[in-house]
Amino acid sequence: MRISNLNKKIKKCEKCELYKTRINVLTGEGNLNARLMLIAQAPGENEDKEGKMFIGPSGKVLDELLKDAGVSRQEIYMTNLIKCMLPKNRKPKQNEIQACSQYLDKEIELINPKVIVPLGYYATKYITQKYEINLLQSKSEAFGKIFLANKIKIFPLSHPASLIYNESFKSKMVNDYKKLKILSQDCKWYPVCPMKFFYEQGKLDAKWIENYCKGNWKDCVRFFKEENGIYHPNNMLPNGEIDESL
Repeated sequence: MRISNLNKKIKKCEKCELYKTRINVLTGEGNLNARLMLIAQAPGENEDKEGKMFIGPSGKVLDELLKDAGVSRQEIYMTNLIKCMLPKNRKPKQNEIQACSQYLDKEIELINPKVIVPLGYYATKYITQKYEINLLQSKSEAFGKIFLANKIKIFPLSHPASLIYNESFKSKMVNDYKKLKILSQDCKWYPVCPMKFFYEQGKLDAKWIENYCKGNWKDCVRFFKEENGIYHPNNMLPNGEIDESL
């Protein structure tokens, strides 16, 4: 199935009562070859009227956060957990999530992103359950942390709308969103990194590659030392430990 065919189905959907109160169904938009896929909760009033994602107040906040991160909308794919506006911006009901999540699952399959970025509580709850990620902390404490599910990275973030109501989160949110740029590309040293060689030889667990080389490489000790011309042995792991078996 092509994404265009899926979108036709979404636009005709009457699986729950939300079709009676909507103006527009919102399908995903953006780069169909995106490495990053952002998943919001549901369209707001402005989005419902215009049929476009993030064009209201929260959209302005998102654009500012993306600009600070050095990421453009053209680089990412954006969609919603719930495709129709929730009356009076109420919380989504379980039957609505069950109905709409079938479309979201298909979108993820078709876009095949390397990094899934759920925005806010309900999107994070659905995605972490879908990929069987056991959060020991609360959903809000998971924001800004990277979780690995096979070779897909889950990176929950606070929804941009939260800044409209409480600007005290701004500093943390700006820093969290800046990781999107890091996650949008592999470490520049990866092609010549000994970690790549050890992994291809079957000597290194894939988690090191996914969490660092193709994940948050900015926190890699090897990256820091390479950038600053500091000697480091080939068998130094990304966290700085020495693996004598390598």
